[in-house]
Amino acid sequence: MAGCTTCSTSSGGTGGCQSNGSCGTSDCNKMNSFDWLSHMGIPQVDNFDIVEVKFKGGRKEYFRNVDYLTLHTGDPVVVDVPNGHHIGYVSLQGELVRLQMQKRKVRDDDNITRIYRVATQKDMEKWEEARNREIPTLYRCKQIVDEYRLQMKMSDVEYQSDNSKATFYYSAEDRVDFRELIKALAGEFKIRVEMRQISLRQEAGRLGGIGVCGRELCCSTWLVDFKNVTTSAARYQNLSLNPGKLSGQCGRLKCCLNYELDTYMDAIKDIPQVEKPLQTESGPAKLQKTDIFRKLMWFSYNHDNDWHSITCERVREIQTLNEQGIKVFNLQVDKSTDLEDLAAQSTRELELLDKKFAKNKKKKKPRNRPSGDSQASDATPRSAAQQPKSASPRSQGPRPQGQRPQNRQNQPPANTPPKTRDDQVPARPEAREGNDAKKRRNKSRNRPRPAQNQKSGPKPENQPAASKPERKTNQPAAPKSETKASQPNENKTDNKRRFPPRRNQGPNNGGND
Repeated sequence: MAGCTTCSTSSGGTGGCQSNGSCGTSDCNKMNSFDWLSHMGIPQVDNFDIVEVKFKGGRKEYFRNVDYLTLHTGDPVVVDVPNGHHIGYVSLQGELVRLQMQKRKVRDDDNITRIYRVATQKDMEKWEEARNREIPTLYRCKQIVDEYRLQMKMSDVEYQSDNSKATFYYSAEDRVDFRELIKALAGEFKIRVEMRQISLRQEAGRLGGIGVCGRELCCSTWLVDFKNVTTSAARYQNLSLNPGKLSGQCGRLKCCLNYELDTYMDAIKDIPQVEKPLQTESGPAKLQKTDIFRKLMWFSYNHDNDWHSITCERVREIQTLNEQGIKVFNLQVDKSTDLEDLAAQSTRELELLDKKFAKNKKKKKPRNRPSGDSQASDATPRSAAQQPKSASPRSQGPRPQGQRPQNRQNQPPANTPPKTRDDQVPARPEAREGNDAKKRRNKSRNRPRPAQNQKSGPKPENQPAASKPERKTNQPAAPKSETKASQPNENKTDNKRRFPPRRNQGPNNGGND
């Protein structure tokens, strides 16, 4: 027998999943019922003889197993229908069928037809040929509806397995006169036509889809009875009344709004009803939000942006005081003195915490130095850098005139002759002297000379020079050969600039003779 092409029963055996898996194709897993009595040992003599059979789109009907055939869930069976026979799959059997019939108010009488047999391979092939005509028929039917300009929406077509009747499912807001349409469809497809109107919820269940929760629609999987859903269910659950978020794919309110409604109704019983603002000295406090499960309510003063949360017990206390004509100080306390007590209590708690953590702190022990080291450190003389500034010769008193300090660090050695300006300025060849050199020479003559150059004759060697400290220049020092040659001519006032030799040349190769 041909089974489901996407589950484990594709190779031989009976069709359907037989509870081996959920393929979700060709209504294989739609509107399944869990048999919670299957593990119980029910006597076979008292076994209920009515079987629940499922057809396309989740439609379920009940048929009597007159011949007591051995059936399993998912077996294809040939059943008796008006004006022919049809093929469906067994969805439920046993005592649960009796409970389902009582729930749907189906009477156990002679109107229940019988099951002929388990479908054979020939029956399945004939039914497959009839099912292949459904999609082309649906497209052509929509074209005919547009030609007749009827206000109706064709959603699905179902062919009977004996290929003798076709049922057209449509949805419309108002009543539609489709008598001419039936004649056109019967003449087009050469078959007996039946028109059946369905609601928008049933249409979504037949088409199927994925909801905002990420799962398959409830109406296309397990939901059979569609209950009325109102906006009050959304109000009790504190949901925003946004039609785009509350409506499903059918365009109506979501069926899942009723699932948790009973839980919210039980939780609301412990929450007080606030019909008017709470009267406080800070101003009237209006209700903004309620957390049903945490039992918290948020209020604001004069529609401020700051919301204050209090418990439901506190709301009842304020309502009782307001009925007596008493205004509380604010939502937290009744009087201003209570606010001071709360501040003092919080301060007391902080002090206790400080004392607690202060005891846990470990006191740092001083390090015990050995006596020998301290004595040795006291006996060591201080270095020149550690001596106090009072020990310097400048701080001892006024210096007599004509006497110079002996501990001067920048004092030049005694044997070195005094430096002149010519020694500090690098030499320059005389061949390059021109008008610019004459101008510089004239400027240098007008400058004041240092004191050491105004005196005539050489100074004694032991007497230190009274010149100012040398200026630090970035110019390289002249070689020894040039300094020696410039010593006999140091008293001359010749300001000729001489340049040092280059790095890659010696003193004799640079042309500075």
